[in-house]
Amino acid sequence: MNGGFMASQEEDAIESFWRSLRYFSIYRLSVATLFLFAALFFGDAISLGTQDPKLFDRAAAIYLLAAVLMLVALRRRPLTFNLQLSAQVAVDIVALTVMMFASGGQKSGIAALLLVVVAAAGLVGQGRMTLFYAALASVAMLLEESWRALTREADPADFARTGIICIAFFGTAIIARLLARRVVANEMLARERGHELNDQLRISQRIIQDMEDGVLVVDGDGRVRLFNPRAAFLLDSVAAERSDLAAFSRELADRYRDWSRQSLEVVEMLRLASGRLLRVRCVRSADAGGHSLVYLEDMERVQAQAQQLKLAALGRLTANMAHEIRNPLAAISHAAELLAEVDGDPLHQRLGRIIHDNTQRLNRLVTEVLELGRRDRAQPETLRWRKFLTGFLDELALHDPTVDRRISVGDADVELRFDRAHLYRVLWNLLGNALRHASDRDGAVRIEARVPAAAQTVELHVIDDGPGIPEAQRNQVFEPFFTTHGAGTGLGLYIARELCEASGARLDLIEDGPGAHFRISAGGAPCR
Repeated sequence: MNGGFMASQEEDAIESFWRSLRYFSIYRLSVATLFLFAALFFGDAISLGTQDPKLFDRAAAIYLLAAVLMLVALRRRPLTFNLQLSAQVAVDIVALTVMMFASGGQKSGIAALLLVVVAAAGLVGQGRMTLFYAALASVAMLLEESWRALTREADPADFARTGIICIAFFGTAIIARLLARRVVANEMLARERGHELNDQLRISQRIIQDMEDGVLVVDGDGRVRLFNPRAAFLLDSVAAERSDLAAFSRELADRYRDWSRQSLEVVEMLRLASGRLLRVRCVRSADAGGHSLVYLEDMERVQAQAQQLKLAALGRLTANMAHEIRNPLAAISHAAELLAEVDGDPLHQRLGRIIHDNTQRLNRLVTEVLELGRRDRAQPETLRWRKFLTGFLDELALHDPTVDRRISVGDADVELRFDRAHLYRVLWNLLGNALRHASDRDGAVRIEARVPAAAQTVELHVIDDGPGIPEAQRNQVFEPFFTTHGAGTGLGLYIARELCEASGARLDLIEDGPGAHFRISAGGAPCR
């Protein structure tokens, strides 16, 4: 970024040099035109060319032609900047010196134009070679005066006046150099501040656009001067800038008329016609324009965030309580088993089995609750699907001998990013439900790996031939504590979805058949 900024800054500086040289060329063209026009139409009335009119006319015509050629050359830029500037200054000095000689020397006043050339060359060239141009003009003046003294009558005092003009050349050159350095420094500072300001404006605009709160700038007449996309979303508006506030929201416009009469900051709750509840903060600006800043905050989002915090705190409390409950449950279950073994009374043994079964159910519920606290400790890794599934099915077959014949596995193999323990838990829940509801025939449950069109994504499908999920319950299957199984806790699918999200995956119910069909979408790729 810094390299691009410096390159852009250097290009802008170079372009400003050429722009200044273009103005200097236009000035030269104007002076040359004026000289030629004055010589042709007012030669006898003014003191130009009094000593040698023909020489003056030729010099003025050549100077005008050279000015035109140099202005044309600027568009093509055949030479470097310094070389082109030096050539132009040399032409100026030679042409003006010849015309000055033809007009009677420095008494004609043309020497003042040489001062302008030296000063302009110093400013246009940003102080470069300014003393060289002053020396060149001084040499030209001295040669002109010397030639005049040798060929024509000359006053010795003219050398003194020429010397004073040469000193003025160097003084002008030094002043032009100092001014050029200051101009360059100020220009670079202004350009740098301009870039910084533009960057700051872009950053500020991006921040305002990405704000989760809406922002509107409203003038004293109730017209919206600026607004960010979030404000338009919260107000459900498609109005444009400089529209009346009523075009965004009639309720907000009515309240703004009351707020505009107050000089203090106003904070109110506003219910829109759409039912959305907003917290509105109106801040009056101190300028004479009467602009106001109106901030819109979605209270539904705030309440949702508060609810999330409450749920997180409740989750931690529940996990701690579940952990503390497991030890008493284990003691109660163990005591019930001992009572059933010691006491041979059938009634007592039946009551002991009831206690034991219910403690086991409570223990499963506690285990499911504890699983909720493990989703944040996900450590995704790259897993080879067929290898992982083989080990998983071998372990599942120890609990259900029918696994080998009732579960069929697709031929595709993929690599996926998933936490190993979480994927084990998710498949245990999905396949446990599928085996419970599927028929007893071979291949009643299918597990397939598929590669969708989306890049870097793989899908795992668990499909059974059971009765499926009733349409009225499909929106509830992932809700906590929802179950249709008498011994279930209702947390299996809810925990499965939470564990998938912890590994950056997604668990969905697909409605495409008579049986249940679950899909896990995770990051990965097909095996090569």
